[in-house]
Amino acid sequence: MRKVLALLSFAIISVSGVNAQDDVRNIIYMIGDGMGLASVSMMQLENNFETTIFDRADNVALTKTYSADNRVTDSAASGTALSSGVKTNNTYIGVDKDGKSLFSVAELAAMRGMPTGVVVTTYLQHATPAAFYAHCISRHDSATITRQLVESDMDVAVGGGMTLFREVYGDNECVEEALHDVGFDLVQSMAELEAVDGDSRVMALLADKEVGADSGDYLADATNEALRLLEARSNGNGFFLMVEGSLIDGMGHANDAEAMQREMEGFMAAVEVAVMYAEQNPGTLVVVTADHETGGLSIVSNDADFNLSEQGVSYSFATKGHSASMVPVYLYGTGAERINGVMENSELGAKIKSIVDNGSVESL
Repeated sequence: MRKVLALLSFAIISVSGVNAQDDVRNIIYMIGDGMGLASVSMMQLENNFETTIFDRADNVALTKTYSADNRVTDSAASGTALSSGVKTNNTYIGVDKDGKSLFSVAELAAMRGMPTGVVVTTYLQHATPAAFYAHCISRHDSATITRQLVESDMDVAVGGGMTLFREVYGDNECVEEALHDVGFDLVQSMAELEAVDGDSRVMALLADKEVGADSGDYLADATNEALRLLEARSNGNGFFLMVEGSLIDGMGHANDAEAMQREMEGFMAAVEVAVMYAEQNPGTLVVVTADHETGGLSIVSNDADFNLSEQGVSYSFATKGHSASMVPVYLYGTGAERINGVMENSELGAKIKSIVDNGSVESL
């Protein structure tokens, strides 16, 4: 059962000396992989147009998603743009189009003394999470990405990927030893994750590959636990957390609207957790966006006769791949009003990095 109410017991971060209108202490960056405007519209329709978490946003913007070498991006290039503020080629992770390493917002946050974390429904070495800690020209180089995750400054990582760790380090015992050597505690269940106290860094490998589709409250629960642990490690310096609803994308590739709705529901529940945290902790900015749209989803009338009181609707897909559509940005909490308009995905990434660098969005 989702532990949203547990957030109410979180100690409210002190805002002594902080202007809550301008200064951002914590950033929660949430990426719905493959989530387009039609995906959001679908959830509004399925909710009978009752207010959703997206409708409650304090501010809204749009981003263009093309990569440096393609009008239709993949998750590696778009993840890198969102994490580093620089457009790159498709399949490239954390490097520019010439292969030069880029600083991600998570790495910058760690340099500023902020604990950092990622939470995903896929494996931790997948393109989007990897863009926040890894640097290589191929998203498919899972061995390099795994090693770079182990060598990273991440404090909390929650998702799947144990099989890829075994391929690099050996059996479970060897994986645990490799992680322990660099200060990570290995946990392999949500119960174990809930039991850790934040004294050590945590690598939560909850599945051999993906945590999986239709995982219910998992993403909300994992987001809640990551917030708890990062807050415990922040020492008043704030924190950075990236949360990905990873499998919205897969359901778009499969052209499965019902399955996409279930993945959207899980992601929206995690956004609810993050927004509640922001409401309880002034100085927290929540940024919700997508890396790209998948499937070319449209919502179409079943009948051209608009004299009817109800024609019915269908969910129609145009492709098994990605589309070049712009995607939405929803903002909540401190500083939400300062990120506006139609921008490049790299521009959004640069703005988030600027906030981490300066602690203020006054200059944006």
